[in-house]
Amino acid sequence: MKVLITGASGKLGTFVIKELAEQHTLTLMSRRQPPDEFSHLPFIQGDLNNFEDCQRAVEGVDAIQHLGAQPGPVDHPDMRANAAAQGIPFDATFKTNMLGTYYLMQAAIEAGVQTVVMSGSNCALGHGFRISKTDIPIDYLPLDEEHPCYPEDSYSFSKRHGEALLESYTRAYGIRTYVTRPAGICPEDRRQQMAENAKPTTGWTPWLWCWVGSEDVASAHRLLMEKAETLPPHDVYFLNADDTSALEPSQELVERFKPELLSKVRMLHRHQSFINCDKLKRAIGWQHTTSWR
Repeated sequence: MKVLITGASGKLGTFVIKELAEQHTLTLMSRRQPPDEFSHLPFIQGDLNNFEDCQRAVEGVDAIQHLGAQPGPVDHPDMRANAAAQGIPFDATFKTNMLGTYYLMQAAIEAGVQTVVMSGSNCALGHGFRISKTDIPIDYLPLDEEHPCYPEDSYSFSKRHGEALLESYTRAYGIRTYVTRPAGICPEDRRQQMAENAKPTTGWTPWLWCWVGSEDVASAHRLLMEKAETLPPHDVYFLNADDTSALEPSQELVERFKPELLSKVRMLHRHQSFINCDKLKRAIGWQHTTSWR
């Protein structure tokens, strides 16, 4: 299969390239040159916000691994000044993650691409980057794909509605589209830091101590692409580790810091994640294999 990988120079891109390289023919796209170890692969230097760049990149492609995105809400009241100091326009998040994805999907339809697997985010829930400084309503724990989403910031909004954008293309054109919701992507060095710096928990976090190994994200993306014919034409999947990044058992964290949620707990064994990934496991036989413990 000929596969385009957008965001190929990013941290996740390295792992997806390695995961796919043996079995598939790859083309890389990014604004920056990918690491030297991939210099033997075709590379298109381009910007998702440029439709012509997207058209060049998708030519002759069977599937797209869409990893390119602006990370974080650069227009957030707490982040805008820092982003501006780095020369990042205030609208970069919305523009790249929404308009850039639109350009890519338009180009994909024109080129006859069959499958798109996009890296979304668990931020689609809206539980992080809260501008209002309020917590999202939690109907039950662990959370799953059926739980309502409450995005406030541009990044969370773009991830949630990027899912809807891809679904609309599936309805209209029949292209297969799949979106993952990874949480706190961690390569090996970061997992080592987690182990070395682990300390007793002192308070609740809206991020719910969720994380996922970079290698495991890459394997999920490969399996979704390769098994697309066995899946619904479009779907969305949470993608995180089976455990949390906390030292304490999950039930204890709720009891100590959010006792008002105890009645919402369905099942939390040991260090079980607050986000359930059973849907992904059932769909493609994926398993999380890395650990920080």
